[in-house]
Amino acid sequence: MPGIIRPITALATLHPHLALDALGQIIPHTAIITALDTCQAHEQRTRKLPAPLVVLLCIAMNLYATDALTHVLFRLLRVLRWRLADPGTARVTKSAICQARQRLGARPLITLFQQVCQPLATAAMPDAFLFGLRPLALDRTTLDLPDTAANAATFGRPHNQHGAGAWPQAAVVALIECATHAPCDATLSRCTASAARVGHTLVRSVGRGDLVLWDREFHSFALIAAVMAREAEVLGRLPASAHPHRLRPLADGTLLVRIQPSTRAQRAAQAALTLRLIRYTLDDPARPGHALEHRLITSLIDPAHAPAEHLVLAYHARWEWEVTMDEIKTHQRPATPLRSAKPVGVIQEIYGLLLAHYLVRAVMADAAATVGLAPVRLSFLSALRVIREAVPELQGGSRRQHQRVYRQLLADIVAVPLPPRANRCAPRVVKQQQSPYNVKRARHRHGRQPTRSFRAAIVLLN
Repeated sequence: MPGIIRPITALATLHPHLALDALGQIIPHTAIITALDTCQAHEQRTRKLPAPLVVLLCIAMNLYATDALTHVLFRLLRVLRWRLADPGTARVTKSAICQARQRLGARPLITLFQQVCQPLATAAMPDAFLFGLRPLALDRTTLDLPDTAANAATFGRPHNQHGAGAWPQAAVVALIECATHAPCDATLSRCTASAARVGHTLVRSVGRGDLVLWDREFHSFALIAAVMAREAEVLGRLPASAHPHRLRPLADGTLLVRIQPSTRAQRAAQAALTLRLIRYTLDDPARPGHALEHRLITSLIDPAHAPAEHLVLAYHARWEWEVTMDEIKTHQRPATPLRSAKPVGVIQEIYGLLLAHYLVRAVMADAAATVGLAPVRLSFLSALRVIREAVPELQGGSRRQHQRVYRQLLADIVAVPLPPRANRCAPRVVKQQQSPYNVKRARHRHGRQPTRSFRAAIVLLN
């Protein structure tokens, strides 16, 4: 065994560009080592799958989400393994990868995500800022998990009037940069947890110069106060149940309003907040929300600095969050449950998924900058395919060759930009056939098995 361990360990040690830092220094090898040092996650002895390589595997398995983990590792070592005297020693088993992921745990991936994933937009990027502010969208989605007792106990199942859902689900609350679709922060929770309460955690990642957008599900006094305390601005939609106290109209017809905490004890501890209320409707019968009243609330009070119509348009940049989730849940990975049967593996896998998405989006931002385009004018799926094909080319050669390959990768991504978005919309409906079968549960896993062959069981009745 030591004779097999040493060659692969040497590959991970002598070739740090295996950590994808050849892709524009987005996730450099040094960042992985720092995350492992912070979490004290280095091994005490030499292993065939060292921790830095396992971190890389957790990211790469979300670039090649349809491949088995053994084949993902094969892709990562596809070129480098020919430097070994016996390339066959680079093979590992499924159980070895499983054990390596368990040893690593989730903390290094969380730490690496928080260290690497930062906003990407620059002042030169077209339409990246509104009113001089960086739009960040806050929202929530869920991911289906393997149906195991441990996942169900940790993350829960969704429920409705028909009963429990088929799969356990993890809720992901994420803060996305609207101009680049880069995930800037994220946290996980049970699927039944309050979105506003969980979202409060991500206030740590906002500050002066940010404009935080959210839907009515996130509306709460505490969240607005927390964002404003960090000198960031707020633009959100009001739920029908919210009735702020009206103070006076402003010059453009919008209203100055006051909101306060819901309980007497909270009101005694926190002062009320003065905000601006914008009411509008849509007069296009073909659009969802036609003739309905929509209400936005914002900390941008000055109509001269932030006109009401511009704020309505700015709020709809929040839909970039939905587009980002479509990239992750539809294009980056198949529409099936995650791989991990244990909660720690689920957390590890989700942060690896977000890191992989950030990697693609960071490369797209670099590509867009070469031609002065907004990153949203580039195809995510095309960029993902180009990066998948480029990974083997980035495993060998000199730094100068890496730079040449990277420049060509950027040129391939911008070769066919997307046209401007069409003026269209789609109804918010679900098209999914209802199955006549009962939902699979644990009791169905070990059902009775045949005692005779199919042929021996045939009894002709004619």
